[in-house]
Amino acid sequence: QVQFVESGGGLVQPGVSLTLSCTVSGFSSDDAIGWVRQAPGKEREGVSCISTSAHDIYYSTSVEGRFTISRDKAKNTFYLQMSDLKPEDTAVYYCATGDCLPYVPYDSLNNWGKGTLVNVSS
Repeated sequence: QVQFVESGGGLVQPGVSLTLSCTVSGFSSDDAIGWVRQAPGKEREGVSCISTSAHDIYYSTSVEGRFTISRDKAKNTFYLQMSDLKPEDTAVYYCATGDCLPYVPYDSLNNWGKGTLVNVSS
């Protein structure tokens, strides 16, 4: 059974940076890790993903250039560094396992954690 421990969310002002962390256990070595978000009243959106080998890394167009995904392989911990945050980035961010595909279709990441809330507001 896959288990996720997500952290790092919070209330921040527009323009600042924030880093989310996710420690994953029990996942298949074939699975990619990614982040999916869901804003209030909106559909889920794939944000970013990294393949097992880290050879493939993708971002959604809405965060490309502002967010960076990375991993500490020894710790099975994955990070999402978010910079220049905007109010439209407000959402619950979920760490997830699945397939890492271009443009990060949200349904390519189909096993989620409980999420951490990021609220970008002045």
